[in-house]
Amino acid sequence: MSRTPVLRAAVVGTGHRAQLFTRGLAERPGHVVAALCDPSPTRMAFHNRLLTETGAPAATTWEPDRFTDLLAEEGIDEVVVTTVDAEHDRYIVPALEAGCRVVTEKPMTVDAGRCARILGTVRETGNSLTVAFNYRFNPVHEQVRALLADGAIGEVLSVHFEWLLDVRHGADYFRRWHREKRHSGGLMVHKSSHHFDLVNWWLADEPREAFGYGRLGFYGREAGERHGLRRDYDRAHGAERAADDPFALDLAADDTLRALYLDAERDDGYLRDRNVFDGPVTIEDDMSVLVRYARGATMTYHLTAYSPWEGYRVMFNGSAGRLELEVEESRWQPPPTRVASAAGAVHGDAAAEHPGGARLTLRPLWQPPVDVPLAVAHEAHGGGDPRMLDALFGPVGPDRPADTAATRPTATERDGALALAVGLAANRSFETGRPVRTDELIAG
Repeated sequence: MSRTPVLRAAVVGTGHRAQLFTRGLAERPGHVVAALCDPSPTRMAFHNRLLTETGAPAATTWEPDRFTDLLAEEGIDEVVVTTVDAEHDRYIVPALEAGCRVVTEKPMTVDAGRCARILGTVRETGNSLTVAFNYRFNPVHEQVRALLADGAIGEVLSVHFEWLLDVRHGADYFRRWHREKRHSGGLMVHKSSHHFDLVNWWLADEPREAFGYGRLGFYGREAGERHGLRRDYDRAHGAERAADDPFALDLAADDTLRALYLDAERDDGYLRDRNVFDGPVTIEDDMSVLVRYARGATMTYHLTAYSPWEGYRVMFNGSAGRLELEVEESRWQPPPTRVASAAGAVHGDAAAEHPGGARLTLRPLWQPPVDVPLAVAHEAHGGGDPRMLDALFGPVGPDRPADTAATRPTATERDGALALAVGLAANRSFETGRPVRTDELIAG
């Protein structure tokens, strides 16, 4: 009887999000995490503990400057990239050139030059790049796509999409490296690429032009002082002024955050608990965008990063009616004396406090509205994470067959570039005050 070949994987970037992939690969037959790559030995040691806890062998550990040596010496077949966004291309390109299959966390990258480098390498090598857009695998989003594809509202003429991050989740982007646009591309790239990919996928269409306004109106030093929210400290750990600040993050109160970040500060000096009302902050927290698609549909999009509740509303207007989706991921946030942990609910990996419901309503022309039954999961990004892992790496075992929706095609480098294009065009429009064509930024 032939044995299933084992693919040797490298996980690059061993922060919080990477846990999903380290565990996911270790639990699946036919895969082994052979190598870890990160500037911090402390974080890599944490991920090796995750591996041994699943019964898998510990991986070798490598510094980023030796990534190409890692690929050759470890015989790597597949690479998962979960680094700071601006570093993605540093690993994607050599991994593709080495013949590896590559999976990268979203966004694919943060600017047009890096995107062109990645797309060029895919063309030259013919190798596979997948962008981990887990929202595609949320069962609710699958239902929306099926209804639109079946013509439930005819031709889609316009979309209104509002996404709200509450003051726990939204604030977290302003504590860490995401707060500097050079690292993350801003929320239009880092966060909204999820949403732009969804709309591209729902409409089966490509964005052509975007115009928008964005500002830093809630977080940052100036806004914090204007609204009376700012406390005078640089980072929360060890700061008396942070002790009763509901916006402060207590790294020492959570075992995972302590191990991944507080204990790792000696390795690279990275501070995970910066004051959200202090500088430097170069990203926006309130953004409005108008997008035009190739077949003529338009989308109005708004992202708020300081809302009392978390969730989203999407409305599709079509030639035969209207489809409305509203999801309350968290109905409200209590004012804690200190945010004890940014793990779980803050990252969407677990159910948020005070979850609400979801409603999907079909409103045909000349007929009564129809409430579409939904199966809603509030944890693991709406159930998207485990289904995405099944699609990427197969089911955990023979007793758990892959979800049929999870066997559908994953997002390619082209999908990653199209989602990025909207965010980059919006960012440029914020600066120039004019509409920006996506083909000015992303060729092809």
